[in-house]
Amino acid sequence: MHIEFIGAAREVTGSCHLIEVGRSRVLLDCGLVQGNGKAKDGEENGADFPFDPASIDAVVLSHSHLDHSGRIPLLVKQGFKGKIYTQRACQEMCRVMYMDAAHIQERDAFTQNRKRARKHLPPIEPLFDTQDAEKALKHFRGMDYESSLQVADGVQATLFDAGHILGSSIVQLDIEDDQGHQRRILFTGDLGHAGAPILRNPTYLHQADLVLMESTYGGRCHRSWDESFEEMAQVLEEAREGGGNVIIPSFAVGRTQELLYLFAKHYKDWNMGYWKIFMDSPMAIEATEVYSHHSDLYDAETRKLWQKHQYKNLLPNLTITRTPDESMEINQHKSGAIIIAGSGMCEGGRIRHHLKNHIWREGNHLVFVGFQARNTLGRRLVEGAKTIKLWGEEIEVAAQVHTINGFSAHADQKGLIDWYRQLNDAPPLLLVHGEEEAQDALIEALAPWTQARAPEAGDRLDLIDPFSPLQKAGE
Repeated sequence: MHIEFIGAAREVTGSCHLIEVGRSRVLLDCGLVQGNGKAKDGEENGADFPFDPASIDAVVLSHSHLDHSGRIPLLVKQGFKGKIYTQRACQEMCRVMYMDAAHIQERDAFTQNRKRARKHLPPIEPLFDTQDAEKALKHFRGMDYESSLQVADGVQATLFDAGHILGSSIVQLDIEDDQGHQRRILFTGDLGHAGAPILRNPTYLHQADLVLMESTYGGRCHRSWDESFEEMAQVLEEAREGGGNVIIPSFAVGRTQELLYLFAKHYKDWNMGYWKIFMDSPMAIEATEVYSHHSDLYDAETRKLWQKHQYKNLLPNLTITRTPDESMEINQHKSGAIIIAGSGMCEGGRIRHHLKNHIWREGNHLVFVGFQARNTLGRRLVEGAKTIKLWGEEIEVAAQVHTINGFSAHADQKGLIDWYRQLNDAPPLLLVHGEEEAQDALIEALAPWTQARAPEAGDRLDLIDPFSPLQKAGE
């Protein structure tokens, strides 16, 4: 019994962990690396896997965000023939994510190849295309929460609600090797922020022999939901009084749907009737449709509101912009517009066009409502960049930049500790999916209750004795 840490080890993205039990090999997640710069991201994501994809018996996927799921089409393309087990809403969401990502990959490759042809360079291929995405989706098998399936010899998987995005799961693996050794492994995926709009809180579990826990916000605590709602109300009021627009880079899956819900819930007290609200993300539009199919996964308050109105009727002043021409027309609005667009870290998508048109104007407000990974444009703006470069043009940052971390879909340090402390007997804890500073802070905060460690990429450990000295893969 071994586990090898392949991605999201001492960093946030690229989630991928290999479990070996006897002859069985199971992957927990298989995600894209993001935020190291476009060229470096492409190089890392296009590199060969450190294992033979054909040797993997199954993938158990925690949720659909591409930093957890985005290399699965490549895995299938390179020979994986097994099943991909995930919650049924996640399966549906992955179709949206993969087709969007494939179109972007194809478009970027086409653009690059026109430039390369002029330099007599050989063409490049997209990481995966729409055919690869369709092929990968045929390997998916949807599961319900709290249902169990044997995913490989000696490996049984059970999924529990993680409360992060629709269909996100805490993965429980009950494993047994040929010698009769048994272990229960819990993998949190991304744990949700308790009290978040729409979704239920993360499920508390009580038994485990080993825990792999995310640590994105391991070094800090969010503001309370009430404080965050008040902060959003103040930003909107300030923008309304100043006659500007509000631009919100938002993740298409999860954050956009939460914002729509909150704008509807607070329609009167936030003076939402003043605004023209634009949802300017084709993927967010499709993801919102998926959300509307799974109201059984909502918390009680949201289920009641959503079933009564449906999202299209919640906001009478919401405009859905599907086409590029419709998106460009938004920029005719010099005041009174709230523009929700992807990507959430400003690394691509329509948000970059809105930044080019709006960020140099003093009366505008740029509002970040999610985590910004290192080396992303969003991170540079949050850290106070005075200028940004878009399509070769240097643009002054004159808009006010706000960060409302309380809207995060991730549990903060307190939430992570509270979740862990529900487990009996303080099982060994391994931190993944976090930057070094956050993980080190969480290890220190956990010290009164347990020992924790943060493996690095390539580390391999024995599941019988997980605190034995770490080995590198191949040793």
